[in-house]
Amino acid sequence: MAFNTGLSGLRAASVDLDVTGNNIANASTVGFKGSSVQFGDLYASGFLSGGSNPIGDGVRVQDVKQSFGQGNISFTDNGLDMAISGDGFFILNNGGEIRYSRAGQFGIDKDGFVTNNQNMRVQGYTADGDGNLSGIRGDLQIETDNLAPRRTTNLTTDLNLDSREPVLENRVRDIGPLGVAGIRGESFSVQYTDGSPDYAVSIDPTASAREAAATLNGVPGFNASATTTAQLNGLTDAFISGGTFSFNLNINGSPLTLDTSSISSLQDLADAINNSSETAISASVVDDGSGTGTNVLRVIHNQGETLDYTYSDGTTTVGPTQVLGDVNVTADRVVAGLDDPADGNFETAFNGSPIRITNEFNPLDQRTYNHATSATIYDSLGNSHEITQFFVKEPSPGNGVGISEWSVYLQIDGEMVAGTDTTPYTARFDQDGNLQSVNGDPAGEIVVSDWIPKDQNGQPNGADGPPAPGTQVVTPIPEPPTSSAFVIDVGGTTQYGAAFGVNDQQQNGYTTGRLSGLDVSDQGVLFARYTNGQSQALGQVALASFNNTNGLSPVGETTWVETFESGQPIIGAPDTGTLGSITASSVEESNVDLSAELVNLIIAQRNYQANAKTIETSDAVTQTIINLR
Repeated sequence: MAFNTGLSGLRAASVDLDVTGNNIANASTVGFKGSSVQFGDLYASGFLSGGSNPIGDGVRVQDVKQSFGQGNISFTDNGLDMAISGDGFFILNNGGEIRYSRAGQFGIDKDGFVTNNQNMRVQGYTADGDGNLSGIRGDLQIETDNLAPRRTTNLTTDLNLDSREPVLENRVRDIGPLGVAGIRGESFSVQYTDGSPDYAVSIDPTASAREAAATLNGVPGFNASATTTAQLNGLTDAFISGGTFSFNLNINGSPLTLDTSSISSLQDLADAINNSSETAISASVVDDGSGTGTNVLRVIHNQGETLDYTYSDGTTTVGPTQVLGDVNVTADRVVAGLDDPADGNFETAFNGSPIRITNEFNPLDQRTYNHATSATIYDSLGNSHEITQFFVKEPSPGNGVGISEWSVYLQIDGEMVAGTDTTPYTARFDQDGNLQSVNGDPAGEIVVSDWIPKDQNGQPNGADGPPAPGTQVVTPIPEPPTSSAFVIDVGGTTQYGAAFGVNDQQQNGYTTGRLSGLDVSDQGVLFARYTNGQSQALGQVALASFNNTNGLSPVGETTWVETFESGQPIIGAPDTGTLGSITASSVEESNVDLSAELVNLIIAQRNYQANAKTIETSDAVTQTIINLR
């Protein structure tokens, strides 16, 4: 009996030594989970009774249980190494057999599959060509092909336009010159585009050109000036030198004092007028325009006063002759029109005057636009192009209260697009500086449908061009795109009293790229990095958990397989449900506590020695009995 008891103890201690030795041997094995031996005592008992004083029959090994506690996570220099922080196992395909492991030392084989160092393929959720995870589980594979280019279909511009900026463009009507005689006594009303009430105007029937200009200068939106020009075609050098010459000039009825005693030519008379005390008048000798080379005297009053002149050579007297002035009027863009019940000369002249634009938008002249910003977009071949958005402040519509407008011009590689070479888009903002609409669209979208991608020589480069005539471009652009049309979204643009600034500018196109590296997220998503700055999801590692982890059966290579006791795997994405997260460029170390295992080794050794002593003692007792005679 004692021999059996001692033998069972030796066997148990031997198993304990084996398990402890295995733990110590795998103290540096990545993903290894330490084991412990569980013992149970033995008793001999009958079918109906265990006896009144049962004596133990030794010990047996009930189970060798693995501890699936979390091991320390250490960093590595391999981007595909992964450690699970929390519950779960990597799913490995070993030639059709599914295994589970915590060892995340992975690499890529010759076919691009993600494998461990035993060429078992890592399983996960695959991604389509656009990087969208499909939810279909399979072997993860890294595509090493170049990333195909993607044309730009959307450009989002988020910026602030400075509301303090002035209106740079000036639109005016030049009316005149109008002879004051033709507009004296006229009455009319001026109408405005900003909602201002009509302004009544009445010109005095006896007004000089200067007085008429003063009246018109008082009209909002008008700027008027007057001049009086008298050309004395009958007065020549011969007339002056032919007798006793005299000359009188009245300005609005008041005589101008001149010294004519030594005048012998037209130039002498012009000098006398220019040297007079009246600074608003000037004289010059000019050709009379008849083609005969005859010179005459021209007198100009630059304030539009009425001139009366008389001259004589002692025999012939010319005059008195009265000359009325002319009025020149400039109407700015707020003037919408005139209403004259009598349809007078002023209204006729206004309606016949074209609009003259000064400081008109010119992309080559930065003085003609308030703000500009540029971005890079791509055609269907992956060629880059530069798009520039110009913003020009316009006068506020209506009465200017609670609303503002800006014109938007678009240029790609130096060529105007979206029809903005003739008609810009109009962005309207409310009283809070928020965008109301662009050309009436509250979404703030501008569709560019006339762009032809060109090379550096200005010739079409072979990429997709505009949609066919009559084709309606819908937004967002459907996938896959079939033309060069794209959408500019300025819906986030504001107009505050702050400096112009681009808060964000994003577009969804890119040129071709070569694979330059791999990254793994906390959710186990494998991202490929390309030389064009893009990244794309190639797949996502899948994890499995079990209701009874201890029911898994170890099969070597730091892997386990499913058993009846473990139950079926619960498979999902990392960091979801009870599954742990992924730490990239890291591995999970063995969870073996080497110090504790060395202590266990000493204990197991003593247990073995003690059980051997039991056998030795039993042997000595037996020998004593044999030696009895």
